[in-house]
Amino acid sequence: MHSAASSPLSPWRTNGPDDVLAGGCIGRQLIFPGELLSLMPIALLSVSDKTGLVEFATGLVRLQWQLVSTGGTAAALRTGGLPVRDIADLTGMPEMLDGRVKTLHPAVHGGILARRDLPEHQRQIREAGIQDIGLVVVNLYPFRETAARADATPDDVIEQIDIGGPALLRSAAKNFAGVTAVVDPADYGRVLQGLETGDDDLDLRRLLAGKVFAHTASYDAAIAAWFAARRDDMFPDRITLPFERAHVLRYGENPDQRAAFYVERPGAGLDALDQRGGKELSFNNVLDLEGALVAADPFRAAGETCCAIIKHTTPCGLATGASAVDAYRKALACDPMSAFGSVIAFTVQVDDAAADAISSLFVECIVAPSFTESALEILGRKKNLRILVGSAEWTAGALDFKRVRGGLLIQDRPPAEAGRPSWRVVSQRQPTADEWSDLGFAWRAVAAVKSNAIVIAKAGATIGIGAGQMSRVDAAFLAVHKAGQAGLDTHGAVMGSDAYFPFRDGVDHAADAGVTAIIQPGGSVKDSEVIAAADERGMAMVLTGRRTFRH
Repeated sequence: MHSAASSPLSPWRTNGPDDVLAGGCIGRQLIFPGELLSLMPIALLSVSDKTGLVEFATGLVRLQWQLVSTGGTAAALRTGGLPVRDIADLTGMPEMLDGRVKTLHPAVHGGILARRDLPEHQRQIREAGIQDIGLVVVNLYPFRETAARADATPDDVIEQIDIGGPALLRSAAKNFAGVTAVVDPADYGRVLQGLETGDDDLDLRRLLAGKVFAHTASYDAAIAAWFAARRDDMFPDRITLPFERAHVLRYGENPDQRAAFYVERPGAGLDALDQRGGKELSFNNVLDLEGALVAADPFRAAGETCCAIIKHTTPCGLATGASAVDAYRKALACDPMSAFGSVIAFTVQVDDAAADAISSLFVECIVAPSFTESALEILGRKKNLRILVGSAEWTAGALDFKRVRGGLLIQDRPPAEAGRPSWRVVSQRQPTADEWSDLGFAWRAVAAVKSNAIVIAKAGATIGIGAGQMSRVDAAFLAVHKAGQAGLDTHGAVMGSDAYFPFRDGVDHAADAGVTAIIQPGGSVKDSEVIAAADERGMAMVLTGRRTFRH
């Protein structure tokens, strides 16, 4: 054994017998190799998220653990009245390079990685004056949160790339047979409980180690995605998705399927919505909420009052109006039968009038930027109705993922619609002012409908929707049929199609129903025949040059 004077890795001193730790136990701080038999176990704590830290550390001290910590964590522990030694006391080196280097030292990683069951490992660390570290509590710099800030500079983001934290966690998780690695404050309670009972819970340490590697992999994936975005490298050679579980759901699309909801970043996207009342969201609720927001988003971006009624991820009614209740009534009129058990999205506050109107319909969920207090009270009478408040913005540069067996399809999200300046009138007749208004509405609305998609619109509302059909003429037929079923007059209405008409039959079907104008992408080899059909029937036709499939 090295003596205290000759050991460069053990500059720590023994406290006197009068040193009393919290909880009344008399103990020592870290000491020299010759005094190892009287040493208390060592816990290394270095956390960015200090939730529950002081309470957890208080429990450790009560159980006669010695606390070793870094910078802000050590300060928080001292403020909490707990005895703690700085990491520099262990390493013999002060923190340097603005804190970039503090725990990257053999005195730290040797104490974590040494196998407890190998005498040779134990001999080596004792000769080096290194002591076992039995508990490592670390969570990482807030990289995702910093990268998500609009005002964060590249240097700000880079400084939040944690180096020492992942190294500590990975070392502890690798040696889970003898070391407990804790990355999630939610695990503090069960770790303390295990220590109090004295159980050697290898299963718990193995579980915690798995959480560590999942966490550091997700952390590194977020960093890699940030670098890829700065290179405008949308589709790098390798991709790891940095998602974390937000909720375990009751079941999936069907009751015999297990399911969970994972998020890119807690508190972002759908996870940013605040649920007021009702049961927990189901798998299908989440899908329908996404469909509702997809339908409402372009109208929200344009500052319009809009209501989208969604069933099985596609609109069964969509309308703009002078008020929330006006938009709702117009949307509901499109297909009141299908609206039973729907999800509804508004782009504006839901007031008392809208809440009163909705209260007579069975609805699964309502999402809106805000609700008046009395609207919440009215809707709250429906005990199973889920009310979601807030906005659910997409993360900048977010990609769209679709799972297929053995792989993953990835695409960027559809760009914002360029609008009327990029459209071409290809018919002999120009649209009227009213038709232009409804064509713009129909084009935004059809993008939210499952392909093949056709919408018939009039006065800023859908009056017939044909969704998910195998042929475009069938989608047109269904849209006309649904309008007739709802008792809505299609004469003077417009039609929107999410892709080109391969034949003139869809145009003829629309004309027979009294539709006077059509908006569609164009691009068919038979465009000339389709345009000629519109001219023959006296219809206006506008080509957008862009397809909006939604599979």
